[in-house]
Amino acid sequence: MLRILHAADFHLDSPFAGLTPEQAQRRRGEQRELLEDLAALARAEQAELVLLPGDLLDGDRFYPETAQALTRALGSIPCPVLLSPGNHDFFSPQSVYAALTWPENVHVFSSGELERFDLPELNCAVWGRAFTAPREDTSPLAGFSAPRDGALHIGCLHGDTTGGTDYAPISPEDMAQSGLTYLALGHIHQYSGLQKAGGTYWAYPGCPQGRGFDETGEKGVLLVDVDEGSVSTRFVPLARRRYEILSVDLTGEESALGAIEAALPPNTQDHIYRILLTGEGETPDLASLERALSGRFYGLTLRDHTRLPRDLWRRREEDTLTGLFLREMQSLCEQEPDNEVYQLAVRFGLAALEGGEDAAL
Repeated sequence: MLRILHAADFHLDSPFAGLTPEQAQRRRGEQRELLEDLAALARAEQAELVLLPGDLLDGDRFYPETAQALTRALGSIPCPVLLSPGNHDFFSPQSVYAALTWPENVHVFSSGELERFDLPELNCAVWGRAFTAPREDTSPLAGFSAPRDGALHIGCLHGDTTGGTDYAPISPEDMAQSGLTYLALGHIHQYSGLQKAGGTYWAYPGCPQGRGFDETGEKGVLLVDVDEGSVSTRFVPLARRRYEILSVDLTGEESALGAIEAALPPNTQDHIYRILLTGEGETPDLASLERALSGRFYGLTLRDHTRLPRDLWRRREEDTLTGLFLREMQSLCEQEPDNEVYQLAVRFGLAALEGGEDAAL
C-alpha cells in the first residue's frame, strides 16, 4: 500500500485586501503555520509521498519569511514532496520555484509538458506539469496513456474539470484513458470527494484554509491510500480558522441578541462569521449587537436583511383577487390557528398576487 498526502491551493502571501495591514500580516503568518501543520501530519500519518498540485503561492511575489517557511517545513518531511505550479504561481525564471534552493526531497515540475518522475523505492511514477503562464487552454492529459511497465502511475496536476475554461481543462475522457491509478488535482477550492473516471480515481482536496466568505466551512487536506489499484481517501481538517455564514430568522423573536446566541454553535471564538438577520421584525441595532457579540468570534460582520412587520390581512375587504384570496385563507386560519402551513400559504400567495393585480369577478 502507498500512502499519499495530497494538498493544494494554499495561496500563501495572499494580500487580504479587506483587512487592516496588521490583520493581513497576521493572516499571512497563519498561512505559513499551515506548512508546519502539513509537515507534522505527514510525519504522524507516515506518508510515503506528498503531492502539492499548484497554487502553493498566491502570486509571483513572496515574502522572505514565506520562502524560509517553505523550505524548512517541506524539508522536514521524511518522504518525497512533488510540486506542480498552478495558474497563480506559474513557473518562470523569476518565480519562487526557480529562485529557491529546495531541499533534496522536494521536486518541482518546471516544464509545460507532462513529465515523469520515478520513485523506484515506491515502485511508483508521478506525472506532473507546470503552468508556465497564467492561463493554459489545453488539457495536460490530452492523448496521454501511462505505459504498462509494472509501476504504479500517479498524476499531480493543476487543472479544471468543470469544462470550458482556460485553466488546463481536464475532461472525464482524458482521465479515463490516462491509465493513472490516482490523479491528485489542484485548482478547485472545495473538496470534491473521491471520484472515478474509467479506471482512474481523482480528487480535489480543496484549499487548506479559507480566505473569505466564498470559502466557507471545514477546509483541509487528503490522505490517500493506494492498494493494488483500489484507492481510499480520508479528509483531514487542517484550517485553524474558518469562515462561516449563519442566517438567523428574527420573526416573532423578542430579542435579536437572544435569537443569535441560540443559533450559534459552540466554539466560535477562533472563526470569522457573517451573520444574516432575516425575517420580520423591528430594525435591529447592529452596532449594539456587534458590541455584545464581538468577544464570541475572531471576526464578525452583521447584515440586516429583515423586513418590517406587515398586517397580512390588511387588504381582505378589497374587491380584488387579493381580497378574495385573503378572505378564504383567513377563514381557514381561524379554523386551525396553529397551522403554520396556512400562514406560509398566505405569505407566498400574497407575494405572487402582488406581482400583478386583477379585479375579482
